[in-house]
Amino acid sequence: NLQLQRQRLKADRQFKGPIDLARQVAMSRGLSGFYRGFGTSLYFRGCFFWMFGSVEACMRMLGKLQGTRLELNNAVATGISGGLAAFSFWFFALPMDNIKNRILSEPLITNRKSVPEVARTILRTQGVRGFYAGMTPVLLRAFPVNAVAYSVYEGIMRLLRAEKTRQ
Repeated sequence: NLQLQRQRLKADRQFKGPIDLARQVAMSRGLSGFYRGFGTSLYFRGCFFWMFGSVEACMRMLGKLQGTRLELNNAVATGISGGLAAFSFWFFALPMDNIKNRILSEPLITNRKSVPEVARTILRTQGVRGFYAGMTPVLLRAFPVNAVAYSVYEGIMRLLRAEKTRQ
């Protein structure tokens, strides 16, 4: 809720800071208010399975190119694999991320909406495309960020001889 404040004047802000936010959440929702959106966050984090699995699958597929004219060096193969893996992650994670963001941005004084209620609202008002709102900027950012992150990680692991390189 604190992140969503966009009022320019301090006097217009609903929350004066993190302590005030915590106080208001506790008063309006009780202890459970601090865990609002927790289940959706767990689902979102679980989608990293798709990213890590996709990196490995891509690396194995690109590894089959060794010895051909299409062979890639390890850093390039890792970068491509990391970038493509981000696509699989966001394909599975973005629908729940959009649901989570709607749940977390509800005013404290409203009745809590469940995940199925929010999902039905999105489906009714925007169709399936509503679950993937924001996909273009997410993917434009995700490919290069993950490509670099995986390449740097793998490079450091090789530099430290901390892991056997793929063959």
